[in-house]
Amino acid sequence: MKTIDVVGAVITNEEGQILCALRSEKMSQPGMWEFPGGKIESGETHEQSLVREIREELGCEILVGELLSDDTYEYPAVRVRLITYFAAIGSGTPVPNEHEKLEWVDRADLMRLEWARADIPAVEKLVGKR
Repeated sequence: MKTIDVVGAVITNEEGQILCALRSEKMSQPGMWEFPGGKIESGETHEQSLVREIREELGCEILVGELLSDDTYEYPAVRVRLITYFAAIGSGTPVPNEHEKLEWVDRADLMRLEWARADIPAVEKLVGKR
């Protein structure tokens, strides 16, 4: 089974809310929530990849913080290794260039969203269930 390594950003604001992204109809798993990010390209560090992906997807710059989780999930056709980091907005305002919409969500409310399976371990860590 093919493994894809991806990075995700748990972007927090001054109120401690977390930026959640709703996958659009053009993406696989439409209508599911995820942490923004994407595939790691050859020669990139995890942090470089995350900065690039957020610039492309959200049109803003982030400051990458500490590692939150490194988990693997097996979908029927592919295995996804999701490496998730805490991050903060360095400059700009996030805009949903690829996603259906973005929402700032309180940590306690994260489990109310329907998450893409690969993101669930990170969500559980954030809400203290893991």
